[in-house]
Amino acid sequence: MNLHEYQAKRLFAEQGVPIPKGDVATSAADAREIARELGGKVVVKAQVLTGGRGKAGGVKLASNPDEAEQRTSEILGMDIKGYTVRKVLIDEQAPGIEQEIYLAVLLDREKRLPMLMASAAGGMDIEEVAATTPEKIIRVHIDPNIGLRGYQTTYLASAMDLPPALWRDFHRVAFGLYEAFRRNDASLAEINPLVVTGANTLLAVDGKMSIDDNALYRHPRLAEMRDTEEEPPAEREARAAGLTYIKLDGEIGCMVNGAGLAMATMDMIKLYGGEPANFLDIGGNATPESVSAAFRIILSDPNVKAVLVNIFGGIVRGDEVAQGIVDALKDVTTDVPMVVRLLGTNAEEGLQMLEAADMQTARTLTEAAQKAVAAAAA
Repeated sequence: MNLHEYQAKRLFAEQGVPIPKGDVATSAADAREIARELGGKVVVKAQVLTGGRGKAGGVKLASNPDEAEQRTSEILGMDIKGYTVRKVLIDEQAPGIEQEIYLAVLLDREKRLPMLMASAAGGMDIEEVAATTPEKIIRVHIDPNIGLRGYQTTYLASAMDLPPALWRDFHRVAFGLYEAFRRNDASLAEINPLVVTGANTLLAVDGKMSIDDNALYRHPRLAEMRDTEEEPPAEREARAAGLTYIKLDGEIGCMVNGAGLAMATMDMIKLYGGEPANFLDIGGNATPESVSAAFRIILSDPNVKAVLVNIFGGIVRGDEVAQGIVDALKDVTTDVPMVVRLLGTNAEEGLQMLEAADMQTARTLTEAAQKAVAAAAA
């Protein structure tokens, strides 16, 4: 679950990270009042769950309340990468910016450890920095049993040539960011940029945070922060049905039970020249109802030209999956070709049901992927 900037920064502030004063507005009149309370000089920032807001015109400076009202009117309702701006953050302007730093805590999945990453090239696309000047990115790994250590933050500050007078403040910010990451079961906590102000202080003027969905049961307060209006309708429907769904840019819809099998299925599609349109895991306890829901979600994507169903029947039964497919096609009228591969419990019974319904079937994943790619290209 991704958080808006204002939500992330408030969680950072709870752990001692300095952030600008500000508040959220949903109307130009609200923005004017907030700007007045902050002294007039503010920055108006679109709150959408995507990057590139500044380049799209979603971040504007204002020097007085009237100007803040005008800038808010310009930003509200904007479309930024498919997201409609429904609220803005009104923050006081930083008192001069001497330097911009990138600072983040994220998971290094290869080492299976949290990692603190910093760069003096803050304010830029960190992927571009990593590709063109990787030496500007400094990383330290954190042992969760002992936490972030002072020598690690000192190393980062020194490697970035941060003035020694700011090392103590940098230490506090880094520790606060790591605590926000740890306490909220995040997969990412990012400040970009962390600025050195004209008053020689550090200030987190932007923030991003992603929460592990699997941990939300421990954090009801965070679960309430989910902005469902920012999510694609298909993802909302999938979550309601207990399915894991991620939309991709390809043309072959995938319905699979098990994340590992789903990844292998997408790899096979790419191996034979196709592109997956989604990741969709129906889980190990699939029912005809959840299979029907999965089909509705996949077929709601206009880019889908073929569907590949790959089910291994361990707990889930092949005949139940087949019944779900047949039921779904009664509810959803489509001419999109489908290929189904079933293996395991009651797989033969399921394949017979599908063949009786004139559907393409396959006994191996290789055969299924080849048929799906061919069907999408036809």
